[in-house]
Amino acid sequence: MIKPLIATMLLMSSSFAMAKLPPLSDEAKAKAEETKAKAAHTAKVEAYDLCKSQDKVAAHVQKHNKAQAGKPVPTPPCADPGKFVYPPPVAAVVTTATTPAAAASAAKVPAKK
Repeated sequence: MIKPLIATMLLMSSSFAMAKLPPLSDEAKAKAEETKAKAAHTAKVEAYDLCKSQDKVAAHVQKHNKAQAGKPVPTPPCADPGKFVYPPPVAAVVTTATTPAAAASAAKVPAKK
């Protein structure tokens, strides 16, 4: 008696899990993009730290184990990723020129420096 009741309750609760979520807002999408960019930068920083520590260990081995170390293998230098900078997304500029004169005047506006 209990097993069919549990199976029925699980079946009913699983239908709620299949409900469709509303689409993300523009703000949520921007936050997700920033989080993705931060994660990518963090991975670059971790790779840089690993590279530096490997260079340090290799230098130590070369210094103390000259008989076993052999010739050093050239490796590319470690690239420092720098500080995290996330440029905010640029809003699209929409021009609604209805006449050729308005379009020409809009084109003559100098860009800000």
